[in-house]
Amino acid sequence: MTSLFKMALPVSRNASLFLRFIQNRKCSSPKRLLCSAPCNENKVDPPAGGRVFSGIQPTGVPHLGNYLGALETWVSLQDRYPSVLYSIVDLHSITQPQDPAQLRLNILDMAACLLACGIDPQRSILFQQSQVSEHAELSWILSCLTTMPRLRHLPQWKMKSKQKGEGSVGLFTYPVLQAADILLYRSTHVPVGEDQVQHLELAQDVARIFNNRYGDLFPEPRPLLSATRKVKSLRDPTAKMSKSDPHAMATIHLSDSPDDIMLKIRRAVTDFTSEVTYDPAARPGVSNLVSLHAAVAMVTVEEALAQARGLDTGAYKLLVADAVVTRLRPIREEMERLRADRGHLEVVLAKGSQRARELAAPVLMEVRRRVGFS
Repeated sequence: MTSLFKMALPVSRNASLFLRFIQNRKCSSPKRLLCSAPCNENKVDPPAGGRVFSGIQPTGVPHLGNYLGALETWVSLQDRYPSVLYSIVDLHSITQPQDPAQLRLNILDMAACLLACGIDPQRSILFQQSQVSEHAELSWILSCLTTMPRLRHLPQWKMKSKQKGEGSVGLFTYPVLQAADILLYRSTHVPVGEDQVQHLELAQDVARIFNNRYGDLFPEPRPLLSATRKVKSLRDPTAKMSKSDPHAMATIHLSDSPDDIMLKIRRAVTDFTSEVTYDPAARPGVSNLVSLHAAVAMVTVEEALAQARGLDTGAYKLLVADAVVTRLRPIREEMERLRADRGHLEVVLAKGSQRARELAAPVLMEVRRRVGFS
């Protein structure tokens, strides 16, 4: 099993000192993690108030839709639950070809972005998935309890396999790894978008199958659905905003400069009616701008429309762009500051990975015992 401390990232002197400190701690001895006795229930059980888990792939800087639909919720959950884990899921990212050097940079960039958005390592555990090897082992065990027809019915496999031919085995089975990510910490709640509910249902199904075969261990995680309307592409308001959109003007990234944001919103697709109204079916482009304005300004759609009264769509685009720039400026500036301190990011991820493994190891030890490995 790969050691937690063999980081995929080159480490700074500060990170190396921290890792050496962790390795020398007696309580971290691998021998203590390989005992065959049943786990202490206090170490296995989630806290009484529940435990939240979610992950994000390091495949580029998140966009405005990611922030409003997920990351903003992640930040608020830190105050609502006693145990919160957020993972940079680099194992998931390699279901598509990745340049190793770029992947290392993307992992650190994602850490910087999450911290800049408000993820606080004092109130949550932020870690790199591949540095907690228990994820991969539990995924294999759960994959042996999951049928191929069950995976074939998942909508994302149908969509992505059509786009890429047959796709890889990793792409086919990555929902099982998602289930392992969640169940490894006996998570009770998972923030998800509507398009991810079926993958969470797989985690619930796998938990039931394991519990029926080996005895109750995993809670069935419940979804925490975002109340934010989906942010649509600025060039195609019938499709959601995406990091992979080939049109440069379609997506606002959290790292975009004020000038870039202004340009993208000025060029956003609307229609030939100058009045600003909200009708997603008849006027998807203008309605997308209204939803975007309401979300970033933290007002209702009705309040956003009131602010637009008397403005044509051209003038309204400037109002929306100014609201987006104001909302994203502190995030972008903090991201730039954090990116300049690579050593700090490495230490944050190393500490988070150690804390995550302290929760994961007893659960996997119990799984191994029940399955018959120890």
